[in-house]
Amino acid sequence: MSGNNCTAVTEFILLGFTDDPSMCVILFVIFLGFHTVTLVGNLSIITLIRKCSQLHTPMYLFLSHLAFVDIGSSSTVTPLMLKNFLVDKTIIPLGGCVTQLFFVVFFGTAECFLLAVMAYDRYMAICNPLLYSVNMPPRICTLLLILCYLGGCANAWIHAHCLSILSFCGSNKINHFFCDYSPVLKLSAYQDDIIEILNSASAGSIIAITVLVIITSYISILFSVLKISSTEGRSKAFSTCTSHLATVTLFYGTITFIYATPKSSYSTDENKIVSVFYMVIIPLLNPLIYSLRNNEVKGAMRKLMRRKHLFS
Repeated sequence: MSGNNCTAVTEFILLGFTDDPSMCVILFVIFLGFHTVTLVGNLSIITLIRKCSQLHTPMYLFLSHLAFVDIGSSSTVTPLMLKNFLVDKTIIPLGGCVTQLFFVVFFGTAECFLLAVMAYDRYMAICNPLLYSVNMPPRICTLLLILCYLGGCANAWIHAHCLSILSFCGSNKINHFFCDYSPVLKLSAYQDDIIEILNSASAGSIIAITVLVIITSYISILFSVLKISSTEGRSKAFSTCTSHLATVTLFYGTITFIYATPKSSYSTDENKIVSVFYMVIIPLLNPLIYSLRNNEVKGAMRKLMRRKHLFS
């Protein structure tokens, strides 16, 4: 780097979505609304689970942590994206870029593991209902949650460390609305593919392991449900899984597009749209999915509202 006239890059410019002022105002209002609904919805889920004793089960403990992860995931990128709509140029230092990437990967990875743990929890509840309380005591649930967050930390550290050791010279414009790994890597002077391979292997192995756990759990659930003689019993068993299946389909469908599709087969604009869905829309949809399709959550919500009405 010292052998040329190129100045080392210490900060980046996020290009965002558009330079059109009128479109920026429209997008600002839309995404501000999305983020507000995300915060209110997920905080409501967490509060409801904490206050209603009937929801003090492993299933809803994991759901409350999923809501926390969704808040973190959205809050990591949305405020900076909103700022981009209001100012001419959004500048982020290299250290800030590495930090943002760390939390993006941390919350995304933690969600992968949480969805796998939730599938395992449904497997234990449906396939071994008599031993459910024995197999899923608070100690085991806490251990599973710790492993989810440790897995998120490990994958996030790999991505952030690889980015922090890179040198940048020349263009400092990131064609994205946050410090995503691939757009930043394109600006690096580092030519070796080993860093990109390492990160792809890390992300790919986590996706593969968690998907395997989810598929195995649901295959076992399917066989157990088919053994239930009554239609009502089958319907009740499946009803406890529909919200989780909807969340899994949305989440893994999106990240599979991002990580499993060859980079040459889709444009940067498509990557931005998919990233918005993954980082902003899914955290907004999850509380709606779990509240609208879960009778226990709706019942607890009505009970809490009646209690507030009586004491008001």
